[in-house]
Order: sequence, then C-alpha cells, then structure tokens
Amino acid sequence: MIVVPLKEGENIEKALKKFKRKFEKTGVVKELRSRQAFIKPSVTKRKQNMRAVYVQQLQQIEE
Repeated sequence: MIVVPLKEGENIEKALKKFKRKFEKTGVVKELRSRQAFIKPSVTKRKQNMRAVYVQQLQQIEE
C-alpha cells in the first residue's frame, strides 16, 4: 500500500504528484501491460540481445 504523508497546509497537487511518482516506481502499470499479451521467451531474448548490441555500439562510438 502506498502512503503519502501530508504536512500541515501542503498543497493537494504536490501530494498527488508524490503519489504518482511512487506508483510509477512500483511498476504495476508496466507489469499489467506486459501481461496483456503473451510474448514468447525467444522473442524477449532476441530483443535483449539486440538492445545489448545497440548499447555496445553506442559505447564504442563514444570512445
């Protein structure tokens, strides 16, 4: 459960922003979207490999 303590006289919009940030960090929405459609393990592995290659190429360009 996410708890956002309110200080005396604190703005509601600030508290709502804090709540949204905490909720985003939990990853609930991301998990829900990923569960909506099944992705084969081979596809996820391929995407991870492609991302790793891309990152390595970026690092080589920087050097």
